This record gives sequence, structure tokens and C-alpha cells, in this order.
Amino acid sequence: MTETTRIWKAALLVIGDEILSGRTQDKNVAQVASWLNVQGIRLAEVRVVSDDEAAIVAAVNALRAENDYLFTTGGIGPTHDDITVDAVAAALDLGVEIHPEARAILERYYESRGGLNEARLRMARVPAGAELIPNRMSGAPGIRIGNVFLMAGVPSITAGMLDALTGTLEGGLPVLSETIGCWVAESEIAELLRTTERAHEGCAIGSYPFFREGRVGANFVVRAVDPAVLETCAEALLTALRALGREAVPGGI
Repeated sequence: MTETTRIWKAALLVIGDEILSGRTQDKNVAQVASWLNVQGIRLAEVRVVSDDEAAIVAAVNALRAENDYLFTTGGIGPTHDDITVDAVAAALDLGVEIHPEARAILERYYESRGGLNEARLRMARVPAGAELIPNRMSGAPGIRIGNVFLMAGVPSITAGMLDALTGTLEGGLPVLSETIGCWVAESEIAELLRTTERAHEGCAIGSYPFFREGRVGANFVVRAVDPAVLETCAEALLTALRALGREAVPGGI
């Protein structure tokens, strides 16, 4: 596989009891996936774990070994249940230290907000040797250690951290996509989808059924990194659906 066709992969580890309990809806998966695609990196897996150190350690070690990059969201705040830093440090067999630059950032941020107390100082703790990810929203930085990136759970803060990382990670070509909608049960054309995908190397076709207006339909998303290959595959699928007498809609339904 050449450098231009290599698939770079990332995993996302969502950490927090509040996500698993349903009290908080996670909104980071979509924005992390979209951002990664622009960087030429595919989000290959998402896991959600509780605020349990052993569970976080196990997930971190599995996911960082299987992917080029691992991103975590949640658990880097000032409270006792924010244990992501400790868990990641344990997974990497590292100690935990106060990052001097993080401490200085927090001192400046909280200077007019009551000062830097013990709880707020927790947000300057990092696995030994880690680098910082800037956070222009609330002062407390994210953390980078090797191929692991620790980010906030608050989506707006996560977005700012991703913005700070833009262009800094090695990746491949972004995945492009075309959508074709059709009023048809996907089970009726499963073989057509399979043969069309196999006939166009470098393409993948996803099928997403729906029920609307009392009818069954599906949107078919064709994905590839090569725009010419993508166009050829999408056109072939469109033509094949119409040859069966089906109304196929470029752009989806």
C-alpha cells in the first residue's frame, strides 16, 4: 500500500458515568468523526466506559495498540471523579505531574475568578512528559502523550481543542462520499449493492433504510478517497437502480 492510499485510523474513548446513565447525551462522536475525516483519518471505533480506572486503562491499552491515534473525551476536570489523567498515566506506566505551563495558564485564567485552588490545580495534572492541547474557551488545556489525546467532555471545548490540533497529525486522503436515495427495500437490492461495490475497488457502499410517507426506502452512501473512483461507482449504482425501474435520486432522499 502506498503512502497516499494508506488508511490512517483513530479510536474515540468516551468516558463518564453520566453518558452511560443517559443523563447526558454525547455530542462529540459526530464532530470528532467529521474533524478526523478532514485530517485524512478514519474513526474506526468508539467505546464508552464509566469513571472506573481499571475500565479506562483496559480500553486505552487496547485502542491505542489497534489504531494510529486514540482520542478520549471527559474526565479531565477538577472533581474527584475526573480520573482520566490518572488512568491514562497508569495505562502508559507513567507517573502524574503538574505541568508548569498548564499551571501558569490556569493561574492567569483564575486570577480574576477567585484564584487557583486545589481543585482547579487538578486540571494542570498530566501524565509525565505530556504536551498540552490549547483550550481558548476555559483555560484548562487538553493533553497529548504519544498517540493519545485527552480532551474535554464539553462539546464546545472539545471543538476548540480539535481546532488547535488541525493540521498537526499525519493522515492520508480524506474520505469522499456520494449519496443516492431510492424508494426500495434494501433487502430487494442487497446483491446489487454487493456486486457494485466489488466491481469498484477502493469504494464502500453503506445502506441506510428509512420508513417515510408510508413507504420503505433507503439512502445508499458510496465512499472512496479517489474522486474519479467515487464518481464511477456512484454512476454505476445509479444506472443499475434505474435499469431495475427504480427511481434513484442523486443526493439522497
